[in-house]
Amino acid sequence: MIGEVRIQNYKSIQKLKLELGRVTVLIGENGCGKSNILEAIALASAAASDKLDNEFLAARGVRVTEPRFMRSAFEKDNLTKDISIELKGNQEQPFSCILKNDNSPYSQWVSQTFFGKNETSLKKAANLVVQKYGGVEKLKSLLEETDSQQVFLSFKKDAESFIPIFHLNKFIIYSPENPALRTFEKEGQIQPLGINGEGLFKLINVLNADNPDKLNQIKEKLRLIDWFKDFEVPKNLAAMQTSIQIQDRYLDADLSYFDQRSSNEGFLFLLFYFTLFISELTPNFFAIDNIDASLNPRLCRRLIQELVELAKKHDKQVIFTTHNPAVLDGLNLDDDEQRLLVISRNQLGYTKAKRILKPQPLEGQEPVKLSEAFLRGYIGALPKNF
Repeated sequence: MIGEVRIQNYKSIQKLKLELGRVTVLIGENGCGKSNILEAIALASAAASDKLDNEFLAARGVRVTEPRFMRSAFEKDNLTKDISIELKGNQEQPFSCILKNDNSPYSQWVSQTFFGKNETSLKKAANLVVQKYGGVEKLKSLLEETDSQQVFLSFKKDAESFIPIFHLNKFIIYSPENPALRTFEKEGQIQPLGINGEGLFKLINVLNADNPDKLNQIKEKLRLIDWFKDFEVPKNLAAMQTSIQIQDRYLDADLSYFDQRSSNEGFLFLLFYFTLFISELTPNFFAIDNIDASLNPRLCRRLIQELVELAKKHDKQVIFTTHNPAVLDGLNLDDDEQRLLVISRNQLGYTKAKRILKPQPLEGQEPVKLSEAFLRGYIGALPKNF
């Protein structure tokens, strides 16, 4: 997992360090820099993949603008300075990049990337993993055994834990939208899922054909919605048709199916989230901007609990942003893998981050819910100018 992020000279971020958990929730005023943090990580991901063209950045969820406006504008000189981003994994093997652009018309971002303190860190990490398995010969012997696939997957997972780039290079900021989820017609530039939900129908089809157990897990989670009974992928669709048949347990048995075009937004958003977390084809590290969109507050609380469980089960790491206090009540801050960060701007306008620990009640008083602490202004993240 990515444990630490350092960002310099990106939009509202002059210089920032933050420490992530497996599930990290960002809260703060509108315009405080929450999305800028996500975009900086997406920029580093694009640099790790050596794909910094504007179309690819937009496909990752970055709000692309003129290069000079991608830098911090607190001082005029910053408009020509480099953007610097560093990410460090749990095994202390950092990935960093320096992004350059001369601000000329049609200019492209260029990145200098570094693995660890020097270019041999990848080899060092590989050697550390090999040593864990008892050396090269021992590893070869293990791979020749009947459970070689299991050994290989374990080796791959161990190797990835040393190098953040393996989780980083597919990082996407998801912002699902009703039209993309309802029509099922488009695929995103980055597959299997685009930033607005494009490609969901195809991914459901793939799971239906290749991994029905995963699809059943998604259906089970969808029963959080009281009326939902089941959905099916029709077998006899024409080549250009894209729909699922959804069953409402309250409807007449002879009229029990409708498709995603007739479904409510909440169902479609949950379908997207559960597919994203349960599928092995989706990124291991990603963000969801405004996780509360189109959802009932109580459902938001339960959804976060469910997604935390799925993140641990399926080895996902996620950053959420939200303005909904109910989301906070889905977190268990006694668990160090779940973190709440308040994002704000200091007196100079720079974005800053503060980790919020579980509030301790005063003697003789009942504990205050995180949502209540948020609304009362105890933890910050609320406007102060009115």
